[in-house]
Amino acid sequence: MITLKGKLKKDGEVSKSIDFNKRISVRDKLLVKEVQEMEQTLPNTCQVTFNDPNRLHEFIITIVPDEGYWMGGKFYFQVHIPEEYNMTPPLVKCLTKLWHPNINLDGEVCLSILRQSSIDGMGWAPTRKLKDVVWGLNSLFTDLLNFDDPLNKDAADLFLNDKESFRNKAHEYVIQYAKR
Repeated sequence: MITLKGKLKKDGEVSKSIDFNKRISVRDKLLVKEVQEMEQTLPNTCQVTFNDPNRLHEFIITIVPDEGYWMGGKFYFQVHIPEEYNMTPPLVKCLTKLWHPNINLDGEVCLSILRQSSIDGMGWAPTRKLKDVVWGLNSLFTDLLNFDDPLNKDAADLFLNDKESFRNKAHEYVIQYAKR
């Protein structure tokens, strides 16, 4: 079984400032296993980056859609796992500006799995895992558009009323903010 200490030793990055005799939080114990599982099951359009291997609770997910309205773009999501994890969902913010019905221009993400309770009954539960979050975010670029509860109402209305204008506006945002 991989451990945070073992993973860091294996990677040659054990910091002398970390005291591994201190009690490790439940969150961090869960994350060691879940991060490994998440990395093994990533969609081919996603990548996970840890800026600090000592902080498994903070990372960036990069999504590069290979189909749909946002194809050709590269989108970054900042993920923070609160200490109360897995009883509470991860906090996710989109760092790339895009035209999307479920992501507003401030980067807030509307995805039921990221809510403590959701309208559709598919909200966060302690049985959910990080890989579910990655797959959910990835699906926002393919088939998981929600028009019943949009975060960006203007984008949702444009999509419902004029798909060609929506496609053009989404493409403009890709070119301006998310070009690879």
